[in-house]
Amino acid sequence: MSQLSLVSPQASARVFFAFLICLMILSLVTPAPALAGTLIVDFEDTGLAAGSFDNGSGGGGGFTSGGTFFGNSFTDYGGGFVAWNGFALSSVSNTTTPGFTNQYAAATGGGVGGSGTYAVAYPGAAMFIDLPVGASPQSIRVTNTTYARLDMLSGSGFSKQFGGSNGTDPDFFSVTFRGRDGLGGTGEAVGSPVEFLLADYRFADSASDFIVDTWQEVDLTPLGGAASIVMEWASSDVGDFGINTPTYAAIDDLTLLTTAVPEPSTSLLVLVAAAAMAGRLRIRQ
Repeated sequence: MSQLSLVSPQASARVFFAFLICLMILSLVTPAPALAGTLIVDFEDTGLAAGSFDNGSGGGGGFTSGGTFFGNSFTDYGGGFVAWNGFALSSVSNTTTPGFTNQYAAATGGGVGGSGTYAVAYPGAAMFIDLPVGASPQSIRVTNTTYARLDMLSGSGFSKQFGGSNGTDPDFFSVTFRGRDGLGGTGEAVGSPVEFLLADYRFADSASDFIVDTWQEVDLTPLGGAASIVMEWASSDVGDFGINTPTYAAIDDLTLLTTAVPEPSTSLLVLVAAAAMAGRLRIRQ
């Protein structure tokens, strides 16, 4: 006849806790998935007054909207001469006045969907967008500024009329979004650049030529994994000192895929279960 082997409560407890330790190790290498959400950065939370702009004259090196930081550099040379680069906030609606004095107006006369506030981008050392931790760019709305659009339509003392006098010159104007793995537009390139044509006069049929004057959605998913985004301009109208076309663009509704607070991890659940079972074992012993 076979003998029945008895196991003491202390031995059972040791086996049980060894099993729990194995579960905890497994949970640490397979963390619980985080909850994802969508964030639309629309600049309405900045509190900018209607019909105004903020070019960074108050300092701060930029501004934040929707947890996203937009760089800015402002210099006052005195005598009414100032310079800025990066991003400026705007709620200006002037779509008719040409020239530099109207540099803060979008060609649409307002933000996406008739909203009041948007941002104007201009190249320089502060041209960068710092994304929130864990956020991945999805899309952005882009259009021309009134200044750039009217310059391309009619020309000026500094830039040519797109298409030339007979409308057949193969002109173009574009902005390219690039991802970086560091904040402030620093670090290595991430993903693939995304080019958006703000104007294109290179079609065989000139009837297809265009200058953007509405909000257009640009897909930014090729920049996935970027910590920051920079913008660069290109144009067919180039002189001795660089691009002659006014290098501006208006942006709005930057859409990000964000990572929210994670759900309770498996390791935490295991610890709770271990504490409960340990208590029961003590009571039984």
